Amino acid sequence: QVQLVESGGGLVQPGGSLTLSCATSGFTFNKYWMYWVRQAPGEGLEWLSSINPSGDSSYYADSMKGQFTISRDNVKNTVYLQVMNLRSEDTAEYYCAAYPGYWGQGTRVIVSS
Repeated sequence: QVQLVESGGGLVQPGGSLTLSCATSGFTFNKYWMYWVRQAPGEGLEWLSSINPSGDSSYYADSMKGQFTISRDNVKNTVYLQVMNLRSEDTAEYYCAAYPGYWGQGTRVIVSS
């Protein structure tokens, strides 16, 4: 049974930081590209970042460069997203995904003072 379980979301003040985690099981994690996407209230899905199976190449949406850092641990079968300098517009549900076809249930990040 494939599982992707995000954690690490919550309420954070503007300018704060979070590290989101996505623990996976049920598939060969080190063979999959992993992604982070988000969905803000009332908006569509927005791709944030991707990382290759070995973890030595990562990609970011242009507007996210410098604010987000993706990483993975192929021993723990976990992918991470470090988010810095959070702003109110970063309020969203954050999802991890394994390409192709596997999604987590999301973790909510609310940026508010």
